Amino acid sequence: MYDADLNPNWRVDIEFDEDDTHTHATLHMRLGDGQTMTTRGDAYRHPKDGSQPMVGEEIAAARGLIALGTALLQTASTQIEQTVHHPVHLYR
Repeated sequence: MYDADLNPNWRVDIEFDEDDTHTHATLHMRLGDGQTMTTRGDAYRHPKDGSQPMVGEEIAAARGLIALGTALLQTASTQIEQTVHHPVHLYR
């Protein structure tokens, strides 16, 4: 099913950077052809809310994954357009 030059396993690494009110997640994805994509997600804690670092990480990671999915759809759309020579709109 896969081209011999493509790896069917993709890897996503998530790094977090946090302070008292912000959590930032940076996602690095290595695709099957060796290319990489990087996206970012952020979470902000309201000053009146208690500190729950895991919740901030979950929100920041989720937003980074949404951005990654959007970037993958855009890349695929561009590749399809180059083949079929007309605009393509992939559904989310």
